[in-house]
Amino acid sequence: MDMLDDSYELIPNPKNMKPYKIAIFFSGLERSLAGSVFNMRVDECRSAAYALMAFEGMEYGKFQETNLRDVPYEVYQRHKDKLPDNWRKRAEHWYSEFDRVQRGAEAWRRGDIEEFGRLSFESGRSSIYNYETGSPELKKLYEIMTETEGIYGGRFSGAGFKGCCMALIDPAFEESIKEKVTKEYLKAFPHLKGKFSVHFCEDADGVKL
Repeated sequence: MDMLDDSYELIPNPKNMKPYKIAIFFSGLERSLAGSVFNMRVDECRSAAYALMAFEGMEYGKFQETNLRDVPYEVYQRHKDKLPDNWRKRAEHWYSEFDRVQRGAEAWRRGDIEEFGRLSFESGRSSIYNYETGSPELKKLYEIMTETEGIYGGRFSGAGFKGCCMALIDPAFEESIKEKVTKEYLKAFPHLKGKFSVHFCEDADGVKL
């Protein structure tokens, strides 16, 4: 889905796609962006865009809401070392995430769920280290997922301050995945026993009314 013009494409599951299910690991904490740094990250991306345009001598309107989509990747490559470290890291996440979405769509078209999963894990890693979002609980869940057999890939949902992690899994490992993730997570956060939960579900052919 392209939020700039509301265009979208539904990519069907190829016949050669390996079996998979969607796992949802609820951290036990209700997700809330109130008081989080999410809005600050958006502002830092916008600041990086303005700075890159200024370095390049690009023009922008006085009241225009500029963002990184207005700045070609080549411009970022030329001037990224001039940016403050936090702006550079936010821009790095933005550009790499845009690229991952495109490569992920192509991987899904090919039925390459391993590559799609790898890109999902990359997305989670960049969200943590470049965008610097994610609560301790969601970061721990992400770490556990990367070390659990049968998980193709995944990341935390949204900004990752609370809420859940989502993953694509091999259904043959469903029970062992649930057992390991639950054990490792509650070992780190025992006070969330009774609140943490694991859910497995199938996807649907798009949203229908």
